[in-house]
Amino acid sequence: MNLGIRGHDIENRPIDELAKEIACKGLSSVQLILKKSLSDINTELGSLSPGFAHKIGKAFSQHDIQIAVLGCYFNLIHPDPVERRYGLERFKEHIRYARDFGCSLIATETGNVNADIIYTEENFKEEPFQEVVNSVRELVAEAEKFGTIVGIEAGVNHPIYSPKTVKRLLDLVDSNNLQVVFDPVNLLTIDNYARQDEVFQEAFELFGDRIAIFHAKDFIIEDNKLITTAVGKGLLNYDYLFSYIKRKKPFINIILEETTEPFIDDSLNYLRGKYEQA
Repeated sequence: MNLGIRGHDIENRPIDELAKEIACKGLSSVQLILKKSLSDINTELGSLSPGFAHKIGKAFSQHDIQIAVLGCYFNLIHPDPVERRYGLERFKEHIRYARDFGCSLIATETGNVNADIIYTEENFKEEPFQEVVNSVRELVAEAEKFGTIVGIEAGVNHPIYSPKTVKRLLDLVDSNNLQVVFDPVNLLTIDNYARQDEVFQEAFELFGDRIAIFHAKDFIIEDNKLITTAVGKGLLNYDYLFSYIKRKKPFINIILEETTEPFIDDSLNYLRGKYEQA
């Protein structure tokens, strides 16, 4: 089992101490969002270089921690073209220096038609979907030049919100440099969580071969709303998920998400137990 965690879910600390703490928990990988884990260092557009990336990569490699994902999450369809362009160029900068971090995959979700990330059914229309396609095509074209991977993560409030829309995006941006960051909770709503196995089965059938990263979190239902929670404290069917993952995606990076202290160790033990039983 290849377990990791998002760097910013560990208490903020210097990068060398962060790498050591992750290793002490028996983890082998990290999802690193530079602006969250390196809050005291300039990581804005134009800041990256081979030296910067090697310095950070070495801090983790010394503890045998793989930087499995460089997170560069931004609004792919931001209504302000200046903001959208900034996000695209910053993502492409991550693509260019990914190899110096020792990483091959840069990830993002797909955004919102509004500047503020709030729920709107406008996201589900054809125009936002096509705008996502255009942005992803641009990023993938850059990734193809540098031999890296763009990882797209679906979300129920985003233009890419379901297994079918993920598959459609993969078909329209026809490149193996585009892969999927699979977060099962991100595909669930108050309307479909009771049949979650059907949702996941559809995802596996449509794009299981393109899943490159697995995000592990959990959810509960409160006031008729789906609320994320620490792994092992909710209703996600890890028995079903791991029966597929263990059989079809050996050694995939499983990245703990939405889980902070004091729950991290318990959640990791829960995942290890579920994986062993699968």
